[in-house]
Amino acid sequence: KEILNFSLLLLLLGLGCLAQKLPTRDEGLFQMQIRDKSLFHDSSVVPDGAEISGYIFRDTPKRYYFVVEEDNTPLSVTVTPCDAPLEWKLTLQELPEESSGEASGEPEPLDQQKQQVTVDEGTDLFSYKGNDVESYVSTSTPSGLYQLELLSTEKDSNFKLYATTTPESDQPYPQLPYDPRVDVTALGRTTVTLAWKPTPTGSLMGQPVQYCVVINKEHNFKSMCAAEAKMSSDDAFMLAPKPGRDFSPFDFERFGFVPSYNGFGKDRGLTSNKISRVYPPKPKLSDIQKVCIGNKNIFTVSNLKPDTQYYFDVFAVNSATNTSTAYVGTFARTKEEARQKTFELKDGKVSNVFIKRKGSKFLRFAPVSSHQRVTLFVHSCLDTVQVQVRRDGKLVLSQNAEGVRQFQLRGKPKAKYLIRLRGSRKGASTLKVLATTRPSSKHPFPSLPDDTRIKAFDKLRTCTSVTVAWLGTQDRNKYCIYRKEVADNYGEEQRRREQNQCAGPESRRKSEKVLCKYFHSLNLQKAVTTETIKGLEPGKTYLLDVYVVGHSGHSVKYQSKLVKTRKYC
Repeated sequence: KEILNFSLLLLLLGLGCLAQKLPTRDEGLFQMQIRDKSLFHDSSVVPDGAEISGYIFRDTPKRYYFVVEEDNTPLSVTVTPCDAPLEWKLTLQELPEESSGEASGEPEPLDQQKQQVTVDEGTDLFSYKGNDVESYVSTSTPSGLYQLELLSTEKDSNFKLYATTTPESDQPYPQLPYDPRVDVTALGRTTVTLAWKPTPTGSLMGQPVQYCVVINKEHNFKSMCAAEAKMSSDDAFMLAPKPGRDFSPFDFERFGFVPSYNGFGKDRGLTSNKISRVYPPKPKLSDIQKVCIGNKNIFTVSNLKPDTQYYFDVFAVNSATNTSTAYVGTFARTKEEARQKTFELKDGKVSNVFIKRKGSKFLRFAPVSSHQRVTLFVHSCLDTVQVQVRRDGKLVLSQNAEGVRQFQLRGKPKAKYLIRLRGSRKGASTLKVLATTRPSSKHPFPSLPDDTRIKAFDKLRTCTSVTVAWLGTQDRNKYCIYRKEVADNYGEEQRRREQNQCAGPESRRKSEKVLCKYFHSLNLQKAVTTETIKGLEPGKTYLLDVYVVGHSGHSVKYQSKLVKTRKYC
C-alpha cells in the first residue's frame, strides 16, 4: 500500500502542471482538502497545513509521505501521541531526476520505483521516542520526498499528525503565555479553584479560543488527545480490529453500526432481513472529567471527595480548527473532612444523644474485657435515624431505626466499635443509646418482644370500654397503660409530630393512667396479656399507650394505638 502511495506521489510529480508548488500552496485546493477530511482518511499522504488523526497497531510501523519541491522551504512537523508513547523518525529521500517537471510524464515501472525506495534509505533528519508532543522545525529544508515513520511498541494507539511548509502564517496551535503554569488559588474539602494566564492567540491574533479543564485522580496529561483517549478507553468504538481480520455483521453491531443483511449475511446462515437499530455500549463511569468553560481563565472544580489527590490540566483549544495546546498541569489534595467529636459510651450506661437536622453523631464503644457479643439499644425518640456500626474499621451493621431497636453484634477480643448515627431530613433527632456486653438480666433497658404493637379487639368494643392485648417477654417487667381522649380526625402523622417516644410515664397526667401490672411467661408463645379499659364515653376516640419499665427505671413505650368506642349500644 505504501509503495502504491509512493507511486502516486511520483506520478503527480511527473505531471508538472498539476503538481502542488511549495511553499506557495494553492489556497483554493487547500481549503477544499480541509473541508473534505475523507481525502486523508487512512492515507499515507500528509496534507500541507491540516492536522490529521491516525491509528497505529502495536509493533506495526506506519509511514507517511509528503513532498517539498523547492529548496530553502520552511518545514514544521508535529506528532502528538495519545494512548501510548511513540517512536517516530523523519527522513529525507532525494527525488529521482526522472520525476522532475521536465520529464515525459510517463511513470516508471513499479519494480524500478520499489527498488529506489528500498535501496535508498534516505537521510535521517530527526527522531524521538516518548509520549510528549514533539516537533521538528526547520527554517530551510531541501527539496525531496520526506518520510515519517511511526512505531508503537506498547499497544495499539491513536495519534495526531500535523505538517506545514508555512509555519509562520499557519500557527494552528494556540500559543502559551510566558508563564504556562496552572495555579491552585483556593482549596477546600470538595472544591479546588484554578487560575492560569490567558493565551495570546485569542487577544493578539483574533482567533477563537476556549479553555477545557480535565480532572482525574491518576496523573497529568500532556495533550488533549491523551485525555480524550483515556476517557474513551472503555467505549466500544475504541476497540479497533486487528489487521486482516474478516468482519461479520456481529462485528459491525459491536462497533455500533447497523448491519445491512441484504446478501451480506446469507453466507453465514442469517435469514432475517429485519434491520434493528443498534446502540453502542455505554462506556463505564470514569474518574476522569472534561469541562470546557469558554474563554474564562479562572475555574472552580466542585463535587470532589475530601482528602483526595486530584490532577488538573488546562488546554487552550482553537475552536475553528479544534487543535489544542496543553498548559503545565498541577495537582492538589482536597482538605480532610472536619473531624467529628466522638462520644465515649460506657458499658451498660444509657446516653442521651441529640442530632441536628441532617447531621451525624459518632459514638465509640471500647469494652474493657473480652466479650462474645455486644447488645446495642437505639431508642429513636422522634423520627427514623440511620445506624451504622464499624468493628475495628469493618462495617458490620447499617440499618434504619425507628422507635426502639435492639441489635446483637458478634464480639471479638479487644475489638473497638464506632457507631455513626445520622439524623432525619425532617428535623432534629433525639435518641437514647445503650451498648453493653452484660447479660440481658442486667440491662437497664427493659427487654422487648419483636412486635411492640397494641392489638384492639373490635368484637369486644362497647360504648364505654375497649379490650386490648400486647406481647411480653420471659423477663418479669412492669407495664403501665395510659389513655388520652383525642379528636376524631386525629391521625398517625399528628401523633408522631406531637409525641416524644422517649418520654416515660412521668410525663403523663395522673388522670390519664389506667393501671400498672407485672407479667411474664417462660413460654414466649404464651407471653401475651389482655386488659379491658373501662369508664370511656360513647362514640369517642382515645389514644392508648403501654410503657414497659426496666429494673433501673428506664421505660420504653410500645407503639400507640387509636381506638374508638361504639356510639350506640
